[in-house]
This record gives sequence, structure tokens and C-alpha cells, in this order.
Amino acid sequence: MTTLSVPLNIFFFHQFQTTHTSSFLHHSQTVTFSPRKTVVKTACSSSQQNPQQRQKHHKKKQFNDNIDDIDSDEEKGLDPIGFLSKRGISNKAFAQFLRERYKALKDLKDEILKRHMNFKEMASGFELLGMHRHPEHRVDYMEWAPGARYCAITADFNGWSPTENCAREHYFGHDDYGYWFIILEDKLREGEEPDELYFQQYNYVDDYDKGDSGVTIEELFKKANDEYWQPGEDRYLKNHFEVPAKLYEQIFGPNGPQTMEELGDMPDAETRYKEWAAENGPSPYAVIDNGKNYDIFNVTVDPQWQERIRELKPPLAYWLETRKGRKAWLKKYIPGIPHGSKYRVYFNTPNGPLERVPAWATYVQPELDGRQAHAIHWEPPPEHAYKWKNKSPKKPKALRIYEAHIGISGSEPKISSFNDFTDKILPYIKEAGYNAIQLIGVVEHQDYFTVGYRVTNFYAASSRYGTPDDFKRLVDEAHGLGLLVFMEIVHSYAAADEMVGLSMFDGSNDCYFHSGKRGQHKFWGTRMFKYGDLDVLHFLLSNLNWWIVEYQIDGFQFHSLSSMIYTHNGFASFTGDLEEYSNQYVDKDALLYLILANEILHVLYPNIVTIAEDGTYYPGLCEPTSQGGLGFDYYVNLSAPEMWSTFLETVPDHEWSMTKIVNTLISKKEYADKMLLYAENHNQSISGRRSFAEVLFGEIDKHSEHYKESLLRGSSLHKMIRLITLTIGGRAYMNFMGNEFGHPKRVEFPMSSNDFSYSLANRQWDLLEKDGVHHDLFTFDKDMMKLDENERVLSRAFPIFHHVNDSSMVISYVRGPLLFIFNFHPTDSYDSYTVGVEEAGEYQLILNSDEIKYGGQGILKEDQYFQRTISRRVDGHRNCIEVQLPSRTAQVYKLKRILRI
Repeated sequence: MTTLSVPLNIFFFHQFQTTHTSSFLHHSQTVTFSPRKTVVKTACSSSQQNPQQRQKHHKKKQFNDNIDDIDSDEEKGLDPIGFLSKRGISNKAFAQFLRERYKALKDLKDEILKRHMNFKEMASGFELLGMHRHPEHRVDYMEWAPGARYCAITADFNGWSPTENCAREHYFGHDDYGYWFIILEDKLREGEEPDELYFQQYNYVDDYDKGDSGVTIEELFKKANDEYWQPGEDRYLKNHFEVPAKLYEQIFGPNGPQTMEELGDMPDAETRYKEWAAENGPSPYAVIDNGKNYDIFNVTVDPQWQERIRELKPPLAYWLETRKGRKAWLKKYIPGIPHGSKYRVYFNTPNGPLERVPAWATYVQPELDGRQAHAIHWEPPPEHAYKWKNKSPKKPKALRIYEAHIGISGSEPKISSFNDFTDKILPYIKEAGYNAIQLIGVVEHQDYFTVGYRVTNFYAASSRYGTPDDFKRLVDEAHGLGLLVFMEIVHSYAAADEMVGLSMFDGSNDCYFHSGKRGQHKFWGTRMFKYGDLDVLHFLLSNLNWWIVEYQIDGFQFHSLSSMIYTHNGFASFTGDLEEYSNQYVDKDALLYLILANEILHVLYPNIVTIAEDGTYYPGLCEPTSQGGLGFDYYVNLSAPEMWSTFLETVPDHEWSMTKIVNTLISKKEYADKMLLYAENHNQSISGRRSFAEVLFGEIDKHSEHYKESLLRGSSLHKMIRLITLTIGGRAYMNFMGNEFGHPKRVEFPMSSNDFSYSLANRQWDLLEKDGVHHDLFTFDKDMMKLDENERVLSRAFPIFHHVNDSSMVISYVRGPLLFIFNFHPTDSYDSYTVGVEEAGEYQLILNSDEIKYGGQGILKEDQYFQRTISRRVDGHRNCIEVQLPSRTAQVYKLKRILRI
């Protein structure tokens, strides 16, 4: 072997190791789910480390223990039926189902790790799929379409040609898993020459441009070689044939054989070298194999020379100077796919050719006015790209969530934009006292009237509201105001539209979805995902991660879990028998997806919030996945808004049951701290139904003699319903946009049945500018939010209920130092109503729904705002207070001074 081999190999090894290893470590230090636990032996023990190193090592070990091997039984204390034992639930069939589900989860994880390096990579498909700029002046496109035979990009820049930009055979164009790969080369401008180096890279983002310094490639390489090699070491770089020519002449003489036939048999290289070394002495640069057949890379070199080479730093500084900056790129190239280009993906399938909107497209223009839908390439110049200014706020102990829909957030009869919402609604939400917002209908959907639930493009923020950068600005400004931003995510089904969505994406009926009846929602005409398919899991898990990485979303509410958990889509009667949650109608694959989603999200992002919306209250929704649960942080109590709606619309006021109110609102007491409560959610306003305010105020005749009485009733019930819903439950409360001030109209999206009118697809914010019931209701709602902010109501322990009286229609409970009293009776007022309290002392009235500023009558006077306890056992407590309770009013007292008796 020639002396040329060692220095060149060492040089490129240094270069590769430094570049790629640092990149690998960078990703590994973020979060890594390793396939298997490994024991790493270090050169020095922990006892040899200084205390700071030991502490750092301990913290690192703790972190790795959290992220490595997420199904390690012994170290994690996993128990597939742990929450059943914890709750004292005994059901052999359900316990066996949980054990089988746990085994299936382990098998699924093993399958994932055969395809992916770790779970972080599994949830980062967006880094490869879709359109991505490559530093070697090109754009790479990857798509999953296993049923296709041919794949190409058709776009406005290539005249919608199905042949110009296609996946090329023998260039990684198509793999065995059905992934297609297309390279869109940037085009040289007229008069420009190709780069001298085929691997020439461009710093596409920054204007800082070392490549335009005027130093040529040859000068850089010469400078690097001069610093790297000792005199004489680089002679063979300049004349590659010098050594072989001399060796040939030494072996065969100046007139040696010229053909293979003349050459004859030759001794092996090692024998020839030993003969040469015996005559000339050993060479410090020679490389000889150690003779181990199984290890061709184990070589012997001169130790001193090798040590010198290892101590050298590779000339990466010069190597990086060969990278040109954005200015040089713009001067030389036209982008292969310009910013703003419209494109689709073209497939040739067994059933013929078809075009689709790419599944991983990040900006999509839905079909409008008969025009075909298309993706839009979003790659603005760096000077115009959005730059983040604010970090996500710290997750609060209690959530006061303001739910909103961007399109209907304006006052005008039109679709509002992200920018409108940012400028006008975000400051209002902050003023109103909420600490988080939840957005519905953000993900791209074709039909506006579907509210956003029939999603077509899962990686795209809806273009009808603005650009991706507009949405980033919305999230950024919300964070700047101290507001967390949640999204309602719809992974329970997808739009059935074939031209713009995922249905029949590659010409087959079972690409992303189940085939046959199981692939169709029983009533809604939507498609059901095939959760057992690794590529579908790759798509959905990556989608969750995408919204966090790209848009810095702080949490998700998973919409309609019952649609995905059961093959009957939740449309069945449930008696509460655990067999109903483990029978043949339960989709185990969907449950495994939800467990994986929660595990991965909470490890990658410890502050993430996940909320489950499931009308069947699947057992273990908010239990840890290590104990057999699904791992959600909160679950939505959907029974509460339904109860209030039923009471308002069908039950006379005097027949309201206080026992039912309490039992419905607290739901399952053991999960109270995980419960999210609505007074009324968007379904009460959107799904062809009326808002509570429309029920309460909609039929009031201003000229009627009972107008004031009806207005007082509506206002009183509106306030009481919200106050008891906020303060009685868990650590999270949600309100839908406009309901806080009693929006007088329901929401009705434009559709054929209303001649596509926008008259009800907005919010009447102008009502807040006028004195009246809506202004008063908003004032009360704002003071409710202040009550929680100042007194930490939601983050306190679960309330103690000591007085629930169906005949007097009074409810009273204590939460920390606060006493809550509600009189729901429509006519009866009580001058001296007695309720029990445990602590003797002085109680001050801090919130009274009957105050004039809230639209009440102001019956209580200022001298009645302080109450001293009476030493008499009432409601099981040692003391009591006597308060005046006007009908349909609520009062909140705070213990100000404790009296020791």
C-alpha cells in the first residue's frame, strides 16, 4: 500500500467524524429514545470525578432514564393494570384486556425500532417528507404512496408537466416501503457556470457570506494543506502516480512487463513489503494489515506519526469557507421551486393517473369556485421569514382557557384572519383574565361550514385565515401576553374528499385508512385511520410534533376520541360495564396510538398539555401510561354543558335538581383534579343549536310587562351557571368565544341552507361598548377570572360539599378559605339562611352575583358583607353563618379572621 493512503484517509476521517458526529450528538442531546438499554463503561469511576462532575453525571443519568427504553418493567415499575388496583376496581376481563394491550404495545415499539433509530425520529417525519431545501443548491421532495407506480411533481413552474420532475430510477427514487424521492435542482442563471466542487454547499438562510470573500477554492485548499501537512507529506497529493511508478520500477526494473500476461504470478503485498523493508528498512508511513480476516480496518501504522495526526484539528474552518452564502446563491441560481409556487403530486397507479395535494404539504389552497386545490411552496426569503420574539409561558397550576374560532372572531360578515385575531382578540382575551387560548378549525379543511373537523391537510394551517407566518405571529403574540396556545387536533377521522384530502391518496383504498366499512365513519361520512400501520403512525405522531416544532403550540385537545376508540364510533349505549371498554368493538390499535402519542409528547416536551374529549369516559384516560392509562393531562366533562342545556330548554326552573347539578359537575370525584369543565361549549352554539344566551334572552319582548323580570332571570342564571361550573370542579375551565358576555345569537356557518350567509358567522363585540346586560355579564365573568387568579380557586384541593338541598334549591361548599353559596330557587329568597362552616371566624363577601354592576338588584347592603360565625353545629360542622340569600343569586365568602373559642 502506498504512503498516500494514510494521510488522505485520516484527513477525511477527521472531517467526517467532526462534522457528522457533532451533528449526531446535537440531536441526541435533545431527546433520544434508544432502542435498548446499554451499559457504558468509562475510563474513570465516579469516585474519581469532582462533585460537580458527579452531580452533572447524576442529572444526565436521570434524564436518560426518563427517555431511554420506555417499556423497561423493572426500572420504571410498570404495571399494566396499576390504575385498577389503585382505584380498587376488580374486573378480570378488563384486566386481561389491559395486559394484552400492554403486550401489544411492547410488540409495536419493537416493530417501530426496527424501522426507526428511536421514537423521536419516528415522530419527526416532517424533517424528511414533503419539500425541504438541501444545501447543495436543490430542493428534495419525499412522499409516501405505496400503491403508486410512478411519482412526479406537477407545478406552475414546469407547466404542470408530469414528466419533467419525477422520481428517477436507481437514484433512491422509490424504496420497498412505498416512499418516493424527487430532486428539484436549482437552475443556473444565464451566463453562470456550475460549481467546481460537486459537493459545494450554500448557506441559504444567512446573508453573511464567506464564499464571496474573493478567495478561490484553490487558494483555500492550498492554505489548508500548508497548515495540515508537514513538509514532504503532501508531495503525493500533487503526484498520485509517483509512488506506484517508483515501486513498479524497483520491482520489475525499467523494462518491466507491460501486460498482465507478461506480469505472471506475483507475491502478495505483505510479502513484497517485507522483502523491501529487509533491504531498505521500515517505512514510517507504511500500512500493513494485522492479518485478521474478520477485521479489514485494523491496520498498523507508525505510532508517532499516527499520534501527531490525531492531535491535529481538521481544517474545517477552511472547509466551511467553501460554502457560499445566500447572496452568492441568488446571484448564481434560480430556485428549483420558487417561493409561492403552486404544485401537486402526480401518480401513475394501476387504475390510471391521478393528481393529489401532497400529504405533507404545509400550505394549501383549498378548491374554490371550481378551481382545483393545490399546495403552495412556502419558503420566503430570510429577511421576510417570521422571527420568533417570545418564549412559551410557564404552564400554570390551573387553566382558564378561552376557546375560539379564527374565522368567526370578527364583527363583520366575513372570514376573519389570523392577523385580525392577533390585533383585536388577543388583547381582549388577556383583559378578560384567561391564561390560555384553544383554537378550533385551524388545520386546513376544504369546506368552511364543517368548522374545521373534516381535515384535508394535516400539516397546513388553513390558508383562508392567512399565511403560515401569520399564524406564527398569532402564537408568538399570545405567548408575549402570557397566554398558552392549545389546538384542537382531529386525528379521530379525516375528510373523505379525494381531490384535496388523503382518501384514495395513491389510488388504493387502504393507504391511510381502513378499507370497507371500517374505513368509513358510521354517520359522518369521514374516513377512519388505519392506526395499526407503522407509516400511518409515522404520519400522525409526526403531525403532533410538527405543530410544536414549527408553530410552538403548547398543547392539544384530542377531538372525539370515541370515534376512533370504537368500531361503532361511539354510537352505542353505555351502561358503565367495563366489558363495554374491552369487547370486540374496541379498536386496540387506536388506543396504542393514543398511548404512544402521550408518551412521546410528554418526554419530548415536559410542559405539554394533552386534553381528552371522550363522551364515553374510557377508563384510565388521565392515568399514567405506566399504570395502564392513556396518559392525558385532562379530560373534558361533556356531561356538564349537556345538563345545563337540558335544564334551560326543557326543565322548569323550580324542578331543577341540586343533587343532579352537583353529581354531574363533579362527575367522578377521584379524577376531579384532571377534569376540564365547560358551562357551555361550542357545540351548544355551532351544531345547529342555540347558545345559552339565545335561550335565555332570545324570546324576551322589550315591550312586555315582564321584560325586566325575564331579563333578570336570564342574567342571574347565566352568572350562576358559570360561577358554579368554574369553582366546583377540577383545575381547568373553558369558555367559548362570546359566551362570557352572553352572545345573543348562535353560530351558523355559510352553507346552502342559509344562502351562504355570513350574518351569523361572527361575534357582536360592539355589544360590550354599550351599557346593558352583555356589558354586565362580561364584567362578572372578568371578576370570576380575577377570583381564581387572586384566590387560586382551581388549584386548591377539591371542594367539601356540606349543603345540597333540593327543596330550598340551595348549594353550599367550601374550597380552602372560600365559602360558596348558591340559591337557584326561582322565587324564594331567604332573609337568614344558615349554612355550616368548620372554622369559626369572620367571613367577608368577596363576590356577589346580585351586585348592580353585574346587572343584579343590589339587595345586600355594604354592612352585610361581613359575617361572624355562630357556634352551632350545622351541616355536620361545628359552626355556621346566617346569610341573606335573594333568589337566583350566588355569593362567595372568604375567611378573613379565625376566632379561637
